[in-house]
Amino acid sequence: MIRNKEKKLKIVGIDIGGTMIKYGLISLDGEISAGGEIPTEAEKGIENLFQKISGIIEVYPKEKLLGIAVSGTGQIDGNIGKVIGGNDIIPGWIGTDLVKMLEKKFSLPAVLENDVNCAALGEKWLGAGKEKKDFICVTIGTGIGGGIVMNDDILRGDTCVAGEFGHIQIVKNGLECMCGKKGCYERYASATALVRMVKEKTGLKLNGKEIFERERAGETVYKEIVEEWIDYLTDGLSTIIYIFNPSLIVIGGGVTKQGDYLCERINKSLVTKIGLNYKKNLSIKFAELGNNAGMLGAVYLLLKKLENFNNKNEKKIDKTPKKV
Repeated sequence: MIRNKEKKLKIVGIDIGGTMIKYGLISLDGEISAGGEIPTEAEKGIENLFQKISGIIEVYPKEKLLGIAVSGTGQIDGNIGKVIGGNDIIPGWIGTDLVKMLEKKFSLPAVLENDVNCAALGEKWLGAGKEKKDFICVTIGTGIGGGIVMNDDILRGDTCVAGEFGHIQIVKNGLECMCGKKGCYERYASATALVRMVKEKTGLKLNGKEIFERERAGETVYKEIVEEWIDYLTDGLSTIIYIFNPSLIVIGGGVTKQGDYLCERINKSLVTKIGLNYKKNLSIKFAELGNNAGMLGAVYLLLKKLENFNNKNEKKIDKTPKKV
């Protein structure tokens, strides 16, 4: 339980992306204020990144802060807030014990969690998954990421890398992936894959928005490409559904800007690929929080950390012998 004196305090939310760092001052009910974004400058490495994060935090008066909540790229052990793997787009990022560094410098509680896990927790707290204790989040962007929410928390797995849905193999001996395997889901169903498919068939380098504009206008070649892309997307979703049997899948990423027009087509394709008992209570929803999901999910995680800490301390106090 958050104590009364803490309820007026706010949390610094930070979302570290490959190109931009998004930040804001966030209330305990998820209201964002005094925010903005700055370039990540990933190529300059971890020391420069830590300076940037510190600069953001130092803008806000410390006496008004409850803690620091960070969403970051890569494979992260969210239990301790340490980067344990992923693509080293930020030199020195892998191995960084960011929570330890932040708590030492600012004497405030902090959390760090993978960006997709944070997005899932954000949607659980204030978005498309707020009515659910358990659901799956799938984000479609440069690659495909996943977050598994079980009992209001993230399922991290034995080594904290659960939910790497983008590397499920859906095409045997298919296209080579950055991970070193072939035929990975994200090579066929990510937004990057859709752009590649269009370029291969038309010679044009269009972004996702432009592709869907042409597809909506009825241009046959784009309709065929989008249908093929949806087919790959639902191949992967059906595999995830057969493993987890969820009642809800939340889909995030830029493609969700297409709204019901795309969501209905995904549903139509998906129901042909799963059995009766898997689709009985299943809903597919697009994420509702947009680019704020990561920050909000990190804040949700920090609030749970503080709640657990306070509950443990209260139990210790309760066990103290009372004077007669």
